[in-house]
Amino acid sequence: MQKNKPDVLILGGGVIGLACAYYLLKAGRSVCILERDTIGSATSLGNCGTITPSHIPPLAAPGMVLKAMKWMLTPDAPFYVKPTLDPQLIAWLLKFAGRCNDKDWRASSLAKMDLLHNSRRLIEQIVKQEKLDCEFGSTGMHNVYKSQAGFENAAKEAEAVREFGLEPQILSGVELAKDEPALKTGMAGAVHYPGDAHLRPDLYTAELARVVKQLGGLIIEQCEILAVETSHDEVQKIRTSLGEYQAQDYLFALGPWSPAMMKSLGVHLPVQPGKGYSITYTRPGLAPKRPVVLKERSVCVTTWGSGYRLGSTMEFSGYDNRLNRRRLDALERGASEYLHEAVGPLKLEEWFGWRPMTWDDLPILGATQNLKNAWLATGHGMLGVSMSAVTGHLLADMICRREPIINPFPYSIQRF
Repeated sequence: MQKNKPDVLILGGGVIGLACAYYLLKAGRSVCILERDTIGSATSLGNCGTITPSHIPPLAAPGMVLKAMKWMLTPDAPFYVKPTLDPQLIAWLLKFAGRCNDKDWRASSLAKMDLLHNSRRLIEQIVKQEKLDCEFGSTGMHNVYKSQAGFENAAKEAEAVREFGLEPQILSGVELAKDEPALKTGMAGAVHYPGDAHLRPDLYTAELARVVKQLGGLIIEQCEILAVETSHDEVQKIRTSLGEYQAQDYLFALGPWSPAMMKSLGVHLPVQPGKGYSITYTRPGLAPKRPVVLKERSVCVTTWGSGYRLGSTMEFSGYDNRLNRRRLDALERGASEYLHEAVGPLKLEEWFGWRPMTWDDLPILGATQNLKNAWLATGHGMLGVSMSAVTGHLLADMICRREPIINPFPYSIQRF
């Protein structure tokens, strides 16, 4: 048993757990993070590092069900569901399909708006105040279209998102060619989102960990959680491979592993692992100046001073821990349709990670309801980095019983 009991014990050392630790420490709370591997080594590691208010519209959009049904016949499609009889995944998919309508699309967008705009501001604030060395850039993002029909449709849809505080700019094919020489000729155009930003996610988590330690936080790695012991509607202790830990409050920030852990505590989380892929290279000679999404192929491309990454895709195949060669090849093949130099000179890493996906595309933030001193910060889907700072701020607000930075109700577990 540890000698000094922290105010808050955070389970999970990814970008969400670290951001929560940062804001709790800033609020004067003592914090200890338990991480079963190394800090930032799972879902936070290989994503494209984009900070995207432009992703306010949810994945569950009108017309998505028909697209998904067609893509099920194509294993390298941007959105793929592996045929299964898993009742939990089937129930999740039915809930997801039920939200592919205008009313629910708008409701989720409004709730995501508060999260993403506030987090975009807070991340830049942290980077500057704490001098985080994470290759942060505020260059915006291009959504690039090859087909004229796709571009014209996107330009029309761009008007609809202005309601959510976005200011998309429409670039013709000629304007895009002048702005981004890394793209091949003949692109139809792009929708530019000037409010988006980017950083290198592995450096961001490493730098957050550095600051957390400087502020007095304790980080314990290679610490596997074995059991959570409860009594009288409270968590009493955490049993781990390194011993037992206690605190006043317990914050579960376990990403895609949250459902299994919380099930043992009588808490049902409708979270499914959505598998994403990326490939990291040394930087090509002619690389995009800013992040670009190659829309017809759903490939995200991010360039940093220290490297270059292709990523994206969404695969629902449970906790399958194999690298799918077909999906990795699809990233390179898709990028080659748009870019003069689709890949870098040297391939450094092929990666996959599970994103914690909720069917309404909103995270689960706040009290567990059935345990007085247990808190949740999970379900961020593809936007863990983008939502990290506001999540940390909001959880610190709630745990410290102070006025929350945003209304927490839309993200409560009570909505399910």
